[in-house]
Amino acid sequence: MKLGFLGGTFDPIHLGHLRSAEEIAEHLGLDKVYLIPSAQPPHKTADPVSDFSRRMAMTRMAANNSPRLDVLDLEGRRPGLSYSIETLRELNSLFSSSAKIYFIVGTDAFFEIKTWKSYKDLFKYADFVLVERPGFPLTQVPFMLSDLGIGASPQTGQPAFILPTGRSITLLSVTHMDISSTRIRELRSMGRSIRFLVPEAVCDYILREGLYISHGTR
Repeated sequence: MKLGFLGGTFDPIHLGHLRSAEEIAEHLGLDKVYLIPSAQPPHKTADPVSDFSRRMAMTRMAANNSPRLDVLDLEGRRPGLSYSIETLRELNSLFSSSAKIYFIVGTDAFFEIKTWKSYKDLFKYADFVLVERPGFPLTQVPFMLSDLGIGASPQTGQPAFILPTGRSITLLSVTHMDISSTRIRELRSMGRSIRFLVPEAVCDYILREGLYISHGTR
């Protein structure tokens, strides 16, 4: 089994998240990509975040649109801030004996990885998949990896790097959809439509629950 894991606040989850997950699964031949809503993201402690149960509900609705996608609530069951190192350790406990684990990260987040808890240890627990985000080009990744000092070596003829542990870092470009959760919340606060930015079921849920009506309100 080859399993991908994509974390995020998902406040709300949108079609850009889903299309990226779908393309990554297809490109790497993954059996499944698990979406993992973050319970208490450590890099967003100053910003209000919707209740975890609501974000979880929306993520489940969205994942129902593809047999390649599923959802895990493990960060919501763990107290305290949602650190990736703790999530990866838990994933290894749950899956590593029967699966190859791929940890999917956008280049925007990866370029800040030095601020993550125990960042060098992250590479012990999973193969990384770096997905290009606007303003954070894949061409900068080799310089970033050199600066991290994790012993990443380019893989000949492939957009990938090999680590001394045998783990890999794969670089991918996917279809960019100019959609963001922030923009969706802003549109809602202005009373404007969010249809065709999120799955229909998620849109109906947001409207029914009255989410994001005022800016900063969840």
